[in-house]
Amino acid sequence: MKSPKEIVKRVIRYINDSSINVSDRAFILFSSLVLIAIFLAVPFGLIMREPPIATISTLIGDIFFTSYVVHSVKAKKIARAKIVISVILVFIFMPAMFFTNGGVEGGAPIWLLLGTIYIALVLDGRLKIFMIIATCVITTVCWLVGYFFPQFVTEYSRGGNYFDCIVALFIVGAIVYMLITFQNNLYRKDEEYKNIHRLFEQTATALVNAIDAKDEYTHGHSSRVAEYSRKIAEYSGMSKEECEEVYYAALLHDVGKIGIPGDIINKAGKLTDEEYEKIKKHPALGAQILRSITEFPSLSIGANFHHERYDGRGYPEKLKGEDIPRYARIISVADAYDAMTSKRSYRETIPQSAVREEIVKGAGTQFDPEYAKIMQHLIDLDSEYTMKEKAGVRELAGKSDLVFKEYRDEISDGFLLTDQMLRIRFNCESLDKKNKNAMPALIVYDAHDGRFHDSPREMRELCYFEYAELWFDGRFSGEGVRKVQVDESASYRQGEMLTVKGNKIYDLSAVKYKDHVQIRLDDGEKAIIFTLALPDCSRYAYIAFAGIDCHLYDLNITHDSEKIQEDYIPRIAEMISYINGPVGDIPNVQVDGYRSAHSEAIPIRNGLKITFHTKCLPTARLIWHCPFLDIFYSDDKKPNGENFIEYALIRIDGENWEAMGTAKNKLIVNKDDDFDGWDVWKEANKNGFDCTVTFSRKDDQIVILTENYGIGIKNTTTIIEKRDDVYVALSGDQIAITNIRISYEKGDPSVEGSAEGN
Repeated sequence: MKSPKEIVKRVIRYINDSSINVSDRAFILFSSLVLIAIFLAVPFGLIMREPPIATISTLIGDIFFTSYVVHSVKAKKIARAKIVISVILVFIFMPAMFFTNGGVEGGAPIWLLLGTIYIALVLDGRLKIFMIIATCVITTVCWLVGYFFPQFVTEYSRGGNYFDCIVALFIVGAIVYMLITFQNNLYRKDEEYKNIHRLFEQTATALVNAIDAKDEYTHGHSSRVAEYSRKIAEYSGMSKEECEEVYYAALLHDVGKIGIPGDIINKAGKLTDEEYEKIKKHPALGAQILRSITEFPSLSIGANFHHERYDGRGYPEKLKGEDIPRYARIISVADAYDAMTSKRSYRETIPQSAVREEIVKGAGTQFDPEYAKIMQHLIDLDSEYTMKEKAGVRELAGKSDLVFKEYRDEISDGFLLTDQMLRIRFNCESLDKKNKNAMPALIVYDAHDGRFHDSPREMRELCYFEYAELWFDGRFSGEGVRKVQVDESASYRQGEMLTVKGNKIYDLSAVKYKDHVQIRLDDGEKAIIFTLALPDCSRYAYIAFAGIDCHLYDLNITHDSEKIQEDYIPRIAEMISYINGPVGDIPNVQVDGYRSAHSEAIPIRNGLKITFHTKCLPTARLIWHCPFLDIFYSDDKKPNGENFIEYALIRIDGENWEAMGTAKNKLIVNKDDDFDGWDVWKEANKNGFDCTVTFSRKDDQIVILTENYGIGIKNTTTIIEKRDDVYVALSGDQIAITNIRISYEKGDPSVEGSAEGN
């Protein structure tokens, strides 16, 4: 049994332990002080000859309070203890103290301050507000009852006995002093921690800048890897402190490159075997540099193991699977992602869609499947492709002006058109007043990387497709569109300055809705509206500036936050449909972009069987351009509908994604002898095939089975919060789903049994 002295030391260590939640430490400190105060109240009550009921109630409360606090700390249920004690304080302790300790004539009003102090110090959020209001209400009621019905109050302190008030002032004052001292120490230590943290961050950043300065093609690489790693850690459910550790481990993962010769790092061509062996030493060098930082062992771990592979074919120690430290597995996928999305001496940035496909292929071989899946999800969320080297995200190459001389001698970076209006205002100066063709032009196109290309190899590899070229005088050429309509009678802006030093001021607005694009040009004298009907709805559309003998400057670029209405762009051509085939039990669905459309919701009951025909759209070219199964609940039975809750998103290529905190998913993917590689899989998807998905359900556990071209999928979804109505909707990416048939058969007992076993 521990001595009182050891117990006191243990409490003091706990209170000063910065790794423990501040609110928990405040709870322990407050509880300890109140326990001491209540224990002191017992002998003082006897000295003052207060009624036995007051002394007995105080002693019982003290024993209960002590026992409950000790139990809560040992059982690690402090959060619940805070709520329970606050309720007891406000609704039981405070009224009892008031009516058994003389009401307003005794020390009760001073003792009641403990409740307010506790609530302000320990509770958080709405509960704190509610309990403060409850305290005011309870105190007011006690005062009114004590005033109008004094017979309910034990009047031992009437007649000038104010010793109880003095004792209460002394004890409560001491508690308040201790709490204020604790808070001051906490603020001081917090400030010291912030200063140390700031110094560490500045030192780490300086070190990273020194690393990046050695390689002109990887500037900012370490910072981006750190940001991506932190996002992956957050999605994997790590604590805030762990995410911070992951961030700094990733920030310094390449510190060992300081010891690698610069001519090797910056070599444009292929490395020799000898040079590659030198490069492979940078993880060990980094670990050696960072190992002296004993407070953060994760730094050296991240540096040493970030080039290990999940299949054991990495370096320096050829670790395999979960033998590789968790932080290093996270950094590995973030590092590979940034390497592919950054410019190198030997290539431009790789399109994000192609990067995603490489991560899909590397899951389970190069990367930890869990963290690869999270990286894929982050890519899916990054519809604007902002997760890449900042130089690649720039608009107009970071310039505010453009100069065009010869035809297409220079093309600006592309602007992605969406259903949110893009607006650009700029000045235009003619460089040759005699040239009637001296004016800007717009190129409308699609490409994997969002950039203009004119070399056959780049056009082929990046799927560059040019829709049209539009000139600012109303001329156009448009072999890549189905139809172009030009309206030169539109109203234009008036009453503004039309020129600056003889140069025109243009307002350009551009927007896309499904397969139609509208671009409006207004120079203050005339407005031209181009409406383009694209080949289909699944393509992207970018615009880039070109021109002849003109200078564009003072470009101001904005995007509207609101989306346009469906009828904003007048339709000039019929929508291309790929779902004109047989219709089953529910309507066919064409999904032009990532989850841009869903089938009707289908209730999931035991024995559900869904068959459908799937065929990817002509623009599809990636693995995940396939059907998805969206498992969800909503009041209106629509994905993303009212009170929408998503439980799982399963793709028939073997991927899945589950929403945090709503369900637990276990996905098993088997590639059997019929699987001939992803190229064959994509070809089958391009040609189209029939797919069957079966569901078995027992209570809140749902088992989904399907097999397609050698990819066998079994997913077990266990819903955390009981829900009777759960639905599945078919969706996907660049896919046409037709002939959807629904039936409910008797569940397979073997499937149900295996589901429970998993």
